[in-house]
Amino acid sequence: MSTARTWAVALTGVDGHMVEVEADFSNQTPEFKIIGLPDKALGEAVQRVHNACANAGLDVPRRRLTVNLSPASLPKHGSGFDLGIAVATLAAGGALPARAIRSTVHIGELGLDGRLRPVAGVLPAVYAAARAGFGRVVVPHANGQEARLVPGIDVRTAASLAEVAAAHGAEIEVEDVEPVQGPPHPATAPDALDLSDVVGQDEAVDALIVAAAGGHHLMLSGPPGAGKTMLARRLPGILPPLDEQQALEVAAIRSLSGEGVMSLDPVPPFEAPHHSASAAALVGGGSRVVRPGAIVRAHRGVLFLDETPEFQRVALDALRQPLESGRIEVHRTGFTASFPARFQLVLAMNPCPCGNYGVRGAECTCPPMAIRRYAGRLSGPLRDRIDIDLQVARVAASRATSGERSAVSSDIARGRVLAAREAAEARWRGAPWQLNGDVPGARLRQGALRLPPGVRAPLDRALERGLLTLRAYDRVLRLAWTMADLAGSDSPGADEIGRALFLKKGLLA
Repeated sequence: MSTARTWAVALTGVDGHMVEVEADFSNQTPEFKIIGLPDKALGEAVQRVHNACANAGLDVPRRRLTVNLSPASLPKHGSGFDLGIAVATLAAGGALPARAIRSTVHIGELGLDGRLRPVAGVLPAVYAAARAGFGRVVVPHANGQEARLVPGIDVRTAASLAEVAAAHGAEIEVEDVEPVQGPPHPATAPDALDLSDVVGQDEAVDALIVAAAGGHHLMLSGPPGAGKTMLARRLPGILPPLDEQQALEVAAIRSLSGEGVMSLDPVPPFEAPHHSASAAALVGGGSRVVRPGAIVRAHRGVLFLDETPEFQRVALDALRQPLESGRIEVHRTGFTASFPARFQLVLAMNPCPCGNYGVRGAECTCPPMAIRRYAGRLSGPLRDRIDIDLQVARVAASRATSGERSAVSSDIARGRVLAAREAAEARWRGAPWQLNGDVPGARLRQGALRLPPGVRAPLDRALERGLLTLRAYDRVLRLAWTMADLAGSDSPGADEIGRALFLKKGLLA
C-alpha cells in the first residue's frame, strides 16, 4: 500500500479546522501534485518539500505523487502545511512507518535546506488540535514555547525535517543544525500608569471607573491638553486581569498577527491606531490570508481612537457591527473569516479642528461650517452606541503645579471595579452575559428588573421628547445599573438615573 496519512490545521480567522493530509504514489509519469483547494503559497510547497527531502538525505520515489488535503471543500492557505505534506510523502514512499504518523499533527514551513521555519498562528492551530482530541503535535523549534501554552497536548519541537523523520522511526543520521529563530519578542516595560497621576479631573475619573465596571463605551471631548489621552491610557490598569481562557484568546490573536507569544499576559490589551488607519487596518485585511485588524487585537481590552474625527468615515462606521455583536466577519472570495471583537471603545475628540472652540481665553479660527463638518464626521448611529459622552476641560495652572496627587489610585479604582463586577455577575448568573454593558435592553425594560415609574420618569420623558433613541434609552439603563453596583445598591434610584442621563447626553433629570 502506497498511501499514508497525517494531520495538519487550516485556520479561518481564529478558528482551526483539522485537515487530513493524504499522500499516494502511483505508477505513472513522475509528477508532484497537491489537490484540495490550496492557495498559491501552498501550491509552491511542491518545490520546497522536494528540495527539503533531498537535502535532508531522504529519497522521494520518482513516481506520480498526489497529495490530497481533506476536506477538499475547505480553502487552505499558507506554508504551515509543508511539514505535514513532507511527512506523509516520506511515509507513502516507505522512508517512514505510516502507522507512526497517523495520530500526530504536523505544523511548520520547510526551507530548501530541510530546516523548519516558524509560522504564524501556531497557538490557535495547536488549540484546535487539542479540542479535536489529538494528543501530539510537532512544530518548529521557534514555535515551541508558544505551542506549549495550550494545556493537554504533547508538543514536540524540531529544527529540521531530518529530526522529525528520525523521531518517527526513519533510519537517517541527523545533523546538528542551527534552528531558525522566530520574530523577536517585543520587550515591554512594566506599565507604571496610575490614576493618581490625574489631577483636577475628578468627574472624568469617576466616569472612567463607571466605564470599567460595566464594560461601557466612552467618548471624551475637550480641547488639546485636557488629559483625554492620559485618561484613556489608564483604563486597562483598572480593568480586572484576564483569566486563563481570556488570556489564551488574546494570545491566539497576537499569534495570528505574527507576533512572538512567549506567555499568557493577564493585562488587557490596549490598541491605539493612528488616525490615518484605513478601514482594512481596523477590521482586518488580506486577499488570501486575513490578518486581524486593530478592532480584533483589542479583544478583551481597550480600543482607543485619538483625534476620532480625523479617521475616515467608512473606518469609523466599521465599528458599528462589532460594538453590537462582539464579533466581526471579514468576507473574501471563497471564504469568510470570523474574529472575536469584544472590546471597550474609547473615543477622544477636540471641539473643533483648531481645538479652541469654547475654551476660555483662547481664540477659535474655525468657521461655523468647519465646526459642524468636524463634529459630523461621527455618524449618529455610532454616537448612539457610545454609553458615556463626557466633556473635559483643561486643568487650572494652580492645580497642575501644586504637586498634589489624586486620592483615587489605580489599585483603589480596580478594587471598586472588581466589587461592582462581582455584583453584576451574581445578578446575571446563568445568563450568557456578565457585564451590564452587554445586557439586552429588553431585559432591563421589562420583567422583574423594570424600574418603578417614579424612578424612570426622567428617562421616559427624554424618550418621548425625542432626546433619546430607544438604543440610547437602554444604554442609560445599563449605566444606571452599573452605578448602583458601584454604590452597593440593589437597584438604581432617581440619583443613578439622573447621573446616567447626564453622562449619556448631558441631560439633567
